[in-house]
Amino acid sequence: MTDQVREVALARGTAGVRGTAGVRGTAGVRGTAEARGTAEARGTAEVPGTADLRREQMLRAALEVISERGYPDTRIADVAERIGISPALVIYYFKTKDQLLTEAIRYSEDTWYADGQRRLASLPTGAARLEEIVAMSCLPEADPEPTSSWLLWLDFWAQAARNPEVASVRQKSDERWREMIASLVLAGQQAGEFADVDAADFSVALSALLDGLAVQIALEDRVVDPVRAFELSMHFAANQLGFEWNPGRGRRGTDRKPRPKGR
Repeated sequence: MTDQVREVALARGTAGVRGTAGVRGTAGVRGTAEARGTAEARGTAEVPGTADLRREQMLRAALEVISERGYPDTRIADVAERIGISPALVIYYFKTKDQLLTEAIRYSEDTWYADGQRRLASLPTGAARLEEIVAMSCLPEADPEPTSSWLLWLDFWAQAARNPEVASVRQKSDERWREMIASLVLAGQQAGEFADVDAADFSVALSALLDGLAVQIALEDRVVDPVRAFELSMHFAANQLGFEWNPGRGRRGTDRKPRPKGR
């Protein structure tokens, strides 16, 4: 293994246009890109777990760059530059910019849901668990993920409207989100906490409300800030499900940026 390949292997670190449009920075080397990427990736096999770490590094870099620059202005070369690797290695792992976006969304989602499950496990009531996922969707975090941005989701939704591959990921993402909400409602109903409403219908209504408010948060609307979005959503949930809820939680730490749900 050459020194250059070894350095790539050991370095550690989440669409619009199909084909090679996202790799304009690698123009002229398309014919050799996958071969170079394959050679570098083979080098990572000598270090157990390095391939998984490298992939995660690329996904996080993609989330950061797309959040900062927007999807249309992001090139695969920009993601590679962020973590000091060649564009060919990114192409080897993800093939196209569209695929990089969809895999980054999945990575962001999985991270968000894993965090959510840990939080929900420690809460005693259905109302508290529902409040937690609404808060995670709307409110600022004390130590937010650097890759968290509702702007990323605006790009994702825009691409899903015209790109079948991205649209499929969007559909599965929304289904997962609604199923989580519905499962919390059903559990609360079984515990006698929530009114006898249709859990599936409620999940559609609440998820649509949160997504709509997310647009206002992303655009930094002065009327609909994260706290107001949180309180409006919780008032809706409490009225629909028949439990008492008092505002106040969201009024702390409002100077921090909101952390969107990873779905």
